[in-house]
Amino acid sequence: MADVDTPQIRTDIPHSARIWNYWMGGKDHYDIDKIAGDAGLAVDPDISTMAVQSRQFLIRAVRFLARERGIPQFLDIGTGLPTMQNTHEVAQGVTPDARVVYVDNDPLVLTHARALLTSTTPEGVTTYIDADFHEPEKIVADARNVLNFNEPIAVMFMGVLGHAKTYEDLLRIVGTVLAAVPSGSYLIMWDGTDDSQAYVTLCENYTGTGGTPYIPRTQAQIQAVFDGLEFVEPGFTSITQWRPEDAQVGEVQPISAYGGVARKP
Repeated sequence: MADVDTPQIRTDIPHSARIWNYWMGGKDHYDIDKIAGDAGLAVDPDISTMAVQSRQFLIRAVRFLARERGIPQFLDIGTGLPTMQNTHEVAQGVTPDARVVYVDNDPLVLTHARALLTSTTPEGVTTYIDADFHEPEKIVADARNVLNFNEPIAVMFMGVLGHAKTYEDLLRIVGTVLAAVPSGSYLIMWDGTDDSQAYVTLCENYTGTGGTPYIPRTQAQIQAVFDGLEFVEPGFTSITQWRPEDAQVGEVQPISAYGGVARKP
């Protein structure tokens, strides 16, 4: 996510959301992002797999909560650039009156959000909040204008918490939002882990370009974010192994991106 005081879109400094869009095969990036993205692929060729598989995990997790658990509200924090099968499209495809709130504070993301993140059904609600995830209290306050905090909400942090300045900050951010939602709510979360040296090197190189640092953490640290919650099977795992589609079973190998879906008791 961009720094709070970023006044305008910077096209001379690569940005993680735009690079991620490039790795996913999107078109919403600048030359500087392609340069950084290609450099990243040279260091870690698997990063494009992580980008693609992270979207597949989002689709499966959102569809599961909407269809199997009846969750009609989603708070997607650090959404990044819209691509294909965004959270609201998946949720409203199952539950037409689903309410989805996106959160980001990057100017380019917000520009695209205004144009593309609109409800796919007449009954549904799709909106966005201009906020930095380091200010979870503001996110909760603004989200209350759209979501019913007396009913379960799915809170999503999809590959963004590496931007937290410290691990303690990471836990504070997630904990603050989860404390505000009621029992029966869910956390969907994943992040890249430091068990891949290529991924660690990629993140270090990205920081050297002037981009906002991204800090890979251990599997244990990521799993600890779910402390106090009840995991949905198969629990904490590589995102490629979380309820893969029948056609993918046994075909997609684990990658250094871990997370899960868990219920607040």
